[in-house]
Amino acid sequence: MREIKTVLTIAGSDSCGGAGIQADIKTISSLGLYAASAITAVTAQNTMGVRGIEAVSPAMLSAQIEAVLEDFDVKAIKIGMIYNSENVTAIKKSLLKCNYQGPIVLDPVLVATSGDPLSSDNLINAMKTELFPMATIVTPNIPEAEALSGMEVKSIDDMRHAAKKIIADTGVKNVLVKGGHGLGNEMTDILICENGLERLYLNQRIETRNTHGTGCTLSSAIASYMTSIKSLRKVIKHAVQYVHWAILCAKDLNTGHGHGSLNHLSRPIRLSSTEIVQTNVSSD
Repeated sequence: MREIKTVLTIAGSDSCGGAGIQADIKTISSLGLYAASAITAVTAQNTMGVRGIEAVSPAMLSAQIEAVLEDFDVKAIKIGMIYNSENVTAIKKSLLKCNYQGPIVLDPVLVATSGDPLSSDNLINAMKTELFPMATIVTPNIPEAEALSGMEVKSIDDMRHAAKKIIADTGVKNVLVKGGHGLGNEMTDILICENGLERLYLNQRIETRNTHGTGCTLSSAIASYMTSIKSLRKVIKHAVQYVHWAILCAKDLNTGHGHGSLNHLSRPIRLSSTEIVQTNVSSD
């Protein structure tokens, strides 16, 4: 029988299908992998905003994670919206119990594209102390990088310094600060690694309101590419290209009255992202 690699996404459910578990499953599946899931919370939301959030109990979240890890040879895990500190602890305990050793991509989802909060007050400290040291990479956007670092982020240099502070404060080895919330016609994502490696990833901004779920999509794409590519800089390059194309293919679609979803199922004809080497160029 032909083997298909499995990626587990641990995240919240988005009732309008553009972000969270739904975006993750679309992304993982479109990249040719098998998507398993553990739901942390159920949200009532549409393209215009979040109307309600109800967290899954820690026991039920642990049961989902352990059921998957005991049956599947999971090659990578993406962790998205968690909502409360109790479920942070549940995730950590289940991963340790099942002796999971593979890569973990942690997207510290704090606020929806609409601006609505997706976390409780004590979530940040819990994530930083319990999950960040376990993560292979953390992928905050600019507002999340500000919340995690305690710094104001207004420039690429600020993004760089915030990432380095997050590494120093939490023990995570790699941080990708996403620049989609920045101003201007060019979007810049910056990868900072504990070993001193830095990369910039540049894309032209696409004029569209359909950006709901970009962070979820990027982090699940990173997890997917990690199952077959060892070089982190190449993993992120491919993932950034995938998201850019998914936005481009959705820019004129009419999905809801607010921030619509990406088009996860359209595959790029050509790659469009440019990688700029900053320091410590590796040969991979």
